[in-house]
Amino acid sequence: MKKKVIVIGSGYSGLSCAAFLAKSGMDVTIIEKNKDIGGRSRTFKSNGYTFDMGPSWYWMPEIFDNFFKYFNYSVSDFYKLIKLDPGFKIVFEKEELSIPKNWSEICSLFDFYEKDGALKLSRFMQKAEEKYDIGLKFLYESPGISYKELFNKKMILKIHKLQLLSSYSNEVKKYFNNPFLIKILEFPVIFLGSDASKMPALYTLMAYSGIKQGTFYPMGGFFKIIEGMKKICFDYDVKFITNEEVTKLNVINHNVYSVSTKKNEYNCDYVVGSADYAHIENSLLEKKYRNYSAKYWESRTFSPSALVFYLGINKKINLEHHTLFFNQDIDQHTKELYEKKIWPTNPLFYVCCPSKTDLSLAPKGHENIFILIPVTAGLKDTNTTRDKYFDIVISSLEKYLNENISNNIDFKKSYCINDFISDYNAYKGNAYGLANTVLQTANLKPSIINKKIKNMFYTGQLTVPGPGVPPAIISGQIVAEHIIKKHIK
Repeated sequence: MKKKVIVIGSGYSGLSCAAFLAKSGMDVTIIEKNKDIGGRSRTFKSNGYTFDMGPSWYWMPEIFDNFFKYFNYSVSDFYKLIKLDPGFKIVFEKEELSIPKNWSEICSLFDFYEKDGALKLSRFMQKAEEKYDIGLKFLYESPGISYKELFNKKMILKIHKLQLLSSYSNEVKKYFNNPFLIKILEFPVIFLGSDASKMPALYTLMAYSGIKQGTFYPMGGFFKIIEGMKKICFDYDVKFITNEEVTKLNVINHNVYSVSTKKNEYNCDYVVGSADYAHIENSLLEKKYRNYSAKYWESRTFSPSALVFYLGINKKINLEHHTLFFNQDIDQHTKELYEKKIWPTNPLFYVCCPSKTDLSLAPKGHENIFILIPVTAGLKDTNTTRDKYFDIVISSLEKYLNENISNNIDFKKSYCINDFISDYNAYKGNAYGLANTVLQTANLKPSIINKKIKNMFYTGQLTVPGPGVPPAIISGQIVAEHIIKKHIK
């Protein structure tokens, strides 16, 4: 008789875990609190516009390839993947730089801004690529259960190359002096939970992926990835229960025997929590069965939340697919975000205009954009505050474009801390999980195993490997593989 597994949550990690478990022969059911699957990568449509609600940067393409290949598919079976040109643009106060998709052109750009810039960039990327290759292999092989994962012979010989004790900022500044080039190389970690001076140099692997490999886009939007993962789940008879929130995990003799929702109770042999880890611990389990206390979660360093505006514009505007507005004091915003933990005085922000690439996302002659401001998780979120920051960023965007946008908005929706809590039970309304600091990396992240319940496991952005779409996909895989290896007889 097949073992029954309930997966709580249908984001990338939940879908990944469900697919691997079902392929192994288990009877898998995903329970999702929202009416649509996809977690933070849900989509919505309105007024002829289609909006991705969450992820918009397609990096680390091998991870997507590896996932679909395991189930005898390729990404092309589900979506057309294109490489953006430029990959992204950064707007500074008195300068703007676009990162072309062609490597030789990127090298020329670095040469223009700094003597021997191309040579320095090649050397920097060579080390970043080493970290990428070692790190990718490590992510797939490291469920974070035993420190032996860190100290096996192969890893010991390579661990110095990961530069876990060196800072990201110092690594960049070994090569470059030009402030524009430094910010280009440091920007990939802006959402990882700390400034570059406190982030391990390990994460220069992100710069390698985003700049050297390039920035991609799945035509139709990120929900095409979710649809592909759902199709694989259907191939192996995974059942989906949506619009039903889990309210309690019922435990006897240190085993979860059933999962209660507001509507039903479901028996199970195993449970995988792909929803917010802290919420599962604090709200679904009795105190005696929790891995971590409320005090523990309070002591963690979280990545930012976000204030997002989804906008439909009834005319075409001159924006690239990805534009980062660093035309305010970067250090001030970073300090207010991570140290003072207050709403930013003069916010940096990011604008995604996917209809620049994908005409299907907006009515003809219109533009689909979303604007994102990184903000500290846990702040007071009010409509007055949202309106204030909308006025700030629209004014800045209009100044940059030298044209009026406000009068051409025919759809507007905001999304912030309160929504992350309401939709995802996200701890303090965080958007990106735990910060990837040294003390919250690898085995120092919350465990995938419930140490007090024999058949309870966790996957997703608050455990290994960490936040982001590619790590979430890997997270689901390593949890499934652990269950299959250790518990299936």
